[in-house]
Amino acid sequence: MFTGIIEEVGTVETVRRSGTTSFIRINAEKVLESTNLGDSIAVNGVCLTVTDSGQNWFQADVMNETLSRSSLGSLRSGSSVNLERAMAANGRFGGHIVSGHIDGTGLITAIENDGIAVWYTISADEPIMRYIVEKGSVAIDGISLTVAKVADGSFSVSIIPHTASQTILSQKKCGDAVNLENDIIAKYVEKLMKPQTTQTSGGVTMDALMRNGFI
Repeated sequence: MFTGIIEEVGTVETVRRSGTTSFIRINAEKVLESTNLGDSIAVNGVCLTVTDSGQNWFQADVMNETLSRSSLGSLRSGSSVNLERAMAANGRFGGHIVSGHIDGTGLITAIENDGIAVWYTISADEPIMRYIVEKGSVAIDGISLTVAKVADGSFSVSIIPHTASQTILSQKKCGDAVNLENDIIAKYVEKLMKPQTTQTSGGVTMDALMRNGFI
């Protein structure tokens, strides 16, 4: 599990492709502290497993499912990436619950200055937009952000200078793709509210609540 608080910006050293799998080597420093083989590091919000490492670099294998769901397939040598280690049990929960399992990608459609802040508007498909709510949480390239506005087929976030300077968002342009992960709590609630098709008993419904004395 991650928090969406980016620890550092790394640089892609090499990308090697073999069939439908990619092997990415990333130069980094802070996220390698106390990191061992098999540990998880979020790369632009995608949870990857460290399969090899050395001084100031680590390697991760990226399978086809990950490439098809995220923007990692567009990474090249020299690309900057947001990095975060999995949350330690005794760490601070500074952002929100981020699983590192990307729901899909969105496109930046507008970037506007607003005093010290910068507004980013991102378009996304309905399966992602259904979980986007104003003042709710969303992870963009692994960054925990608050949704400031919601429109038909798009949403906007307002970025403070610190966030821009500590992540790759400041390098993004209109038309660039970003990885999106919805708030996992919303997805669990929706699942629980749906009647179960494999069992005779339903999900959390008004009838079920009444039968069990909650109403």
